[in-house]
Amino acid sequence: MEKKYKSILDVVRVDIERVNKNLDFDVESHVFLSDELKPFVLSPSKRIRSLVTILYLRALKLYLLPSHYELLAAVELIHNASLIHDDVIDEASLRRHKRTINDKFGNQLAVVSGDFLIGVALKKIVKIASLEIMEIFADTLQRMCLGEINQYFNRYKKNNIDSYIEKTSQKTASLFVSALRSAILLAEGEFDEKSKEFAETFGIAFQIRDDLLNVLGRDKSKQSSDVDKGIYNAAIMLSADKAEGIKETRLLLNNYVNCAMHCISDLEDSVYKKALIELLELIKNV
Repeated sequence: MEKKYKSILDVVRVDIERVNKNLDFDVESHVFLSDELKPFVLSPSKRIRSLVTILYLRALKLYLLPSHYELLAAVELIHNASLIHDDVIDEASLRRHKRTINDKFGNQLAVVSGDFLIGVALKKIVKIASLEIMEIFADTLQRMCLGEINQYFNRYKKNNIDSYIEKTSQKTASLFVSALRSAILLAEGEFDEKSKEFAETFGIAFQIRDDLLNVLGRDKSKQSSDVDKGIYNAAIMLSADKAEGIKETRLLLNNYVNCAMHCISDLEDSVYKKALIELLELIKNV
């Protein structure tokens, strides 16, 4: 997968590098921020939210402005902040094969570190000087928190796939949607229903795939921890039998991938549309 993903990323490599440059932030010579938090943000990552947004804009033949890279850097910062907060909630000790901030320094500093990154992201969004985009991200942060709250109150509840999809839409897909919506707005394009549905279904498919990988044993420790805490994913909710649950989850994943494929079917053929299709195929191939 990594080799194929890299080839897709290479289609817009220059754009992704510009996003990475905008991820840098002033640490005011604080040792913790420069030695721990900054490397965490700047470490090699898929940057999939930026990748999907840039490919879609390029496929629409929309021009990217310097503010687009600032915007997408803010998206990546919010995503990284959510990872730090998730590690606290999950009591995780490893992230990207390294010790988590909460494991090294405790939950209090980890929570504040995540909040700090959100503050950096908000400063970048404010610099764009668009009230509508500020409102979009205020709503997105609220939805991401609601997803976490819903997950908490739906613990130990099986056979409730609708709640799983709603939580996934809030926690994961909402940031994909806000990234694409804001980027199209900046480019003075039209964020229509197909664009919204594409971002939503892509985000949900991406999370279903991640959860399915856990069920298949790629991350056994995390899966066990989630189950022990009553946090059930699609495979568990769809069937009491593990094999059947995996089969049903594959079908669910395929449905969302196919929906996202349909949303981009009318786009003019280009290297960018081809890359989006290849990315969706990669997500489906679990």
